[in-house]
Amino acid sequence: MSYASKNIKNVTASIIGVVVVAAIAIWQFYMFVTFKSLDGGTGHLWLAIAMAFLACVAAFLVLSVFVRHDTDDDLHITSTRRA
Repeated sequence: MSYASKNIKNVTASIIGVVVVAAIAIWQFYMFVTFKSLDGGTGHLWLAIAMAFLACVAAFLVLSVFVRHDTDDDLHITSTRRA
């Protein structure tokens, strides 16, 4: 059984977290695009870039759980030495 299927609740919460962070990044980029002030809303752009980067890193870490090697599934085959 894989690590992801053993901890499905944690994986689901992590995926939801990644989606929330990505939604914040999209919302901040939308705020940057529609900003109507003299400074151009660069704070929204930097926050959107930071959140997008954080979402990518978190998604990589969540997806790496699916390819993790499970030590419980190891099958050790040993042979006895005949004299």
